[in-house]
Amino acid sequence: MKNIYFYLFFLTASFTFAQSNVSGIVTDSNGVGIPGVNVIEQGTTNGTTSDFDGNYSITVNANSTLVFSYVGYSTTKEPVNGRAQINVTMVDGAALDEVILVGSRSPKRTAVDTAVAIDVIDVAELTTQVGKVELNEMLQYAAPSFNANKQSGSDGADHVDPASLRGLGPDQTLVLINGKRRHQSSLINIFGTRGRGNTGTDLNAIPASSIKRIEILRDGASAQYGSDAIAGVINIVLKDNVGELTGSVNYGAYSTNADVDTSAFGEYGSWNTDGFRLDTERDGNAIGNDQNFDGGSVKITANYGFQIGEEGFANFTTEYLSKNKTLRPAFDFRKGFGEAAIDGFNFFGNMEIPVSKNTEFYAFGGRNYRDTDAYAFTRNGGERVVESIYPNGFTPRITSIITDNSISAGIRTITDSGWKIDISNTFGKNIFHYFIKGTLNASLEDISQTDFDAGGHSLSQNTINFDFSKYYDDVLSGMNLAFGAEYRTENFTIFAGEEGSYGTYTEEGILITDPANQTQAEDDFGNTRPGGSQGFPGYGPANVVDRSRSNLSLYADAEFDLSETFLLSAAARFEDFSDFGSTINGKLAARLKASDNVNIRGSLSTGFRAPSLAQIYYNLRFTNFVGGQALESLLSPNNSPVTASFGIGPLSEEKAFNSALGFTAKFGDFTATVDGYYIQVKDRIVLTGNFDAPQIDNVEAAQFFANGADTKTTGLDVILSWKTSLGHDSSFGATFLGNFNDMKIDKVNNGSLDEQTFFGERDKAFLLASAPKSKMSLNLNYDKKWFDAALTFTRFSEIELLDFQTFEDPADYGGFDQLITAATDTYGSKMVTDLNLGFELSESLKLNVGSNNLFNIYPDQQDDWTEAGGYWDSVQMGFGGAYYYAKLNFTF
Repeated sequence: MKNIYFYLFFLTASFTFAQSNVSGIVTDSNGVGIPGVNVIEQGTTNGTTSDFDGNYSITVNANSTLVFSYVGYSTTKEPVNGRAQINVTMVDGAALDEVILVGSRSPKRTAVDTAVAIDVIDVAELTTQVGKVELNEMLQYAAPSFNANKQSGSDGADHVDPASLRGLGPDQTLVLINGKRRHQSSLINIFGTRGRGNTGTDLNAIPASSIKRIEILRDGASAQYGSDAIAGVINIVLKDNVGELTGSVNYGAYSTNADVDTSAFGEYGSWNTDGFRLDTERDGNAIGNDQNFDGGSVKITANYGFQIGEEGFANFTTEYLSKNKTLRPAFDFRKGFGEAAIDGFNFFGNMEIPVSKNTEFYAFGGRNYRDTDAYAFTRNGGERVVESIYPNGFTPRITSIITDNSISAGIRTITDSGWKIDISNTFGKNIFHYFIKGTLNASLEDISQTDFDAGGHSLSQNTINFDFSKYYDDVLSGMNLAFGAEYRTENFTIFAGEEGSYGTYTEEGILITDPANQTQAEDDFGNTRPGGSQGFPGYGPANVVDRSRSNLSLYADAEFDLSETFLLSAAARFEDFSDFGSTINGKLAARLKASDNVNIRGSLSTGFRAPSLAQIYYNLRFTNFVGGQALESLLSPNNSPVTASFGIGPLSEEKAFNSALGFTAKFGDFTATVDGYYIQVKDRIVLTGNFDAPQIDNVEAAQFFANGADTKTTGLDVILSWKTSLGHDSSFGATFLGNFNDMKIDKVNNGSLDEQTFFGERDKAFLLASAPKSKMSLNLNYDKKWFDAALTFTRFSEIELLDFQTFEDPADYGGFDQLITAATDTYGSKMVTDLNLGFELSESLKLNVGSNNLFNIYPDQQDDWTEAGGYWDSVQMGFGGAYYYAKLNFTF
């Protein structure tokens, strides 16, 4: 019995002595204690957080490792080794010293010593400091050359925001997730939006709460990453944290107190002002109750990760968003002017599983589901209205179900000789399905239903990658070699809706299949009643498309540290597309360390973008509203004989030349990056103007995709930041972001076609307004123990657009030049102010309250000729007014 007691005492004592109580303080580089730092015993769920002064205490195994992590700082690991006190200084995060994934394949390169401009945005920090609920909105105010804005009255573009870098097209920016190519949306922008004629990647389909950081390469990168990277690359790095549950509950709403003067327009221009608000709960142009706030948004997020073995992990995110419509002052023909409603659910996962010491399996992906609802133009009367169904006319609703599914999986390994090998497969698919509600098919008259399945479109993409790289310490002052191959397949489809969504009928309700021998239904005044669902005519059998292509690419790149101060990098890429041929592109970049504090960098590259399958094969018959008047239009596919008969040739690739020169500097608490750029793009694919088409039955005008314009863009990106300690428990920081952008159209490639019809002054204005001439932001941040505040001032420069007066008779204005002057809408520069206040309620809870556009600033241009039918066009500063919010963040 004594022996048993002895062994029990020995085991207990051994366990006791193996445990160690560790305490210390966590500070920033200025010696200020950081509250809320996560302190985790690696490989376990045992952890704690630092208090308001940065102090912590934890009991762990004496031979374990402590992991210190906090938003905005690089994760730090400290072996315990029996120590009782461990003090840690956290270093500012990825923006300075974390190895980046985009722009360089070298494992030694960080954001400040690359040869090209790279922004690194800590999204976890960003999401707790701003009240914006969608990723596009966040980046609009966090990255100098990123632009995105909400649309209205633009069909599918009301549901997917077009976004771009440096004022180029949405499809001229490549998006990666964890370094792997992300699929694009199947939507192609048609109506009066930024990025007309372009497709793009839907960033809002990726939950912001799943993102660790975003790397934005602001330089041409086709030679490194292939098609679409003319303007740059956005790489989204997913979260990999473990052992904690984080999330938030957010609610916000817009003020409806719009800054407008309705006196000049009377009742005709009073919609969505007091006494004339469109009822969003009933169809048929009913007037609802006045509201002080609208666009109410609820967003709930949760993220949790757990460890797999010693080095592996799995991290999962779920996100729910419900946002109501906004309505803003508009005219009689556009009663539903405002932003779309959204109900969405997101799920994303990211994991790495060690297979052996040098090999790991990884996978990531997710599903995004959105149910969206936006108003089309109003039908007030005439042959489009059946009064027995809608006595007061109606405003159709274009609703859609948008799903994005993606999965990427691969194996990474390091050979005994030091070669890194990465083999992966990535699949993604976007499905855009339209349902038109609160509408009718006028040719069916009294027997028409009021909602239709209008069909839709999809785009799928599968990419196989083989990547090899090796870093040589003993060559020069360091050398990295990389090469690889990529094989990508794409498939674009258009699928038909139900018959009533696209069909035209006789008086007897019989589908017209033989127009020469069947008579279309008419109203009481002998006017022909149009077919199809009003607001958005469905896709019919004639529109159905199922087209695919493949692409093989080979690349090689190298980085040479020729000395301790001079870096030279070179890249080349060969691409062969099954549908239009092959192309070769190259890039040279260099960085010189002028001193310990200053780097000078520059690059030259060629680039290209292949025409998307949607640009080649998309087609639709639709009702286009020009100055409030309906115009029956055809968008003909590029491969159609109809397109060729108008003198429009087959689409070819866009070709680009990029150059950049800039510097980075760091002096104590102050850092600066300044980068100038020049981008020349030839044969840009655009959507043409309206060609008269009397030779096509039931069509008044036709439009096409064409290699329509050559452009040159020059600009400057500036980022200045400074942070300092104000004492033991507080700090202050300031960041200036600036983008100065000037795009010019060198040439319109209209051949023998009339330039004003092919790509006229109004079309040029939309292209040139893709980004403001300048966008400048000043971000001021203050924190003191349990309180922090952020104040942001963002100035958007003047924008000029041409309204629908462009299509008036020049003789009525004294000539064409005078007509263009009258049609020019000048939106003056505006300053938007955002305020965020944060309160640490406990170690696990933080409350943020604030306002976006605090002073309720609206565009100043107001008239009834705008593209969207409201008082303003969709410009970068937005048209929603002040947004107020409260957000509860939690960490357990």
